[in-house]
Amino acid sequence: MDDTLDALDSFELLPGAAHSPVILHVPHSSRRMPAPVREGILLDDAALECELDHITDAHTAELAAAVAEEAGVTPWRFVNRLSRLVVDPERFPDEREEMLAVGMGAVYTRTTHRARLRPTEADPQPLIDRYFHPYARAMTAAVADRLAATGRAVIVDVHSYPTARLPYELHGDGPRPPICVGTDSFHTPPELVALAEKAFAGVGTVGIDSPFSGAYVPLRYYEREPQVTALMVEIRRDTYMTEPGGPAGPGFSRLVSALTALVDALAS
Repeated sequence: MDDTLDALDSFELLPGAAHSPVILHVPHSSRRMPAPVREGILLDDAALECELDHITDAHTAELAAAVAEEAGVTPWRFVNRLSRLVVDPERFPDEREEMLAVGMGAVYTRTTHRARLRPTEADPQPLIDRYFHPYARAMTAAVADRLAATGRAVIVDVHSYPTARLPYELHGDGPRPPICVGTDSFHTPPELVALAEKAFAGVGTVGIDSPFSGAYVPLRYYEREPQVTALMVEIRRDTYMTEPGGPAGPGFSRLVSALTALVDALAS
């Protein structure tokens, strides 16, 4: 744990090619947690490590980095350097968030298995102010920069998900394909979905919006700016790693090739 981390250390924008519109967004890859945040979590160290195994999208930052190395036009990368147990930057920070029903709004109060994570009386606002809002402002600025430079921005959310449904999942009773593409009715045009289906065809079945749906867009542009497009790539973990929190395996290189193909297609 690191008690010196501040908001500006909690995320990183890694530059890509000046003419690339693509931002690989990696929000859930880290296990890092500032010491004061750790003190507010009820789990003992062993239970916390187990929870991090289940909740972390392991190796997705490494995947995005490998794609940036291989892509013909280097994408930009926006990477969360803190665990989503600090704040989840992809949740709404208010009552609009449906995951509040299972204690997983912007600041989680429950674990993947519905155990208590934080005290009932814990106030989420300090964490939202310190980490959530600076992250959102920085991601908004990154999108604005791509719009100004290229006339468009394409956000590709890079996630992973477990082979077996976890108790916190609200919509986990549908298919769990090797690749799930999450879409947004305003920001995900059909051609983006078609490019993703083509790029990931060699990995396995590509499903749409099951078990997870939606795509991240900063609120400034959400349902307002059609030149900001987005899709979410959810990779089933058994295709590339040992679950729940183990090392990457031979499938990792295949995913690098597939995601690189998607990034190159989006940049062209």
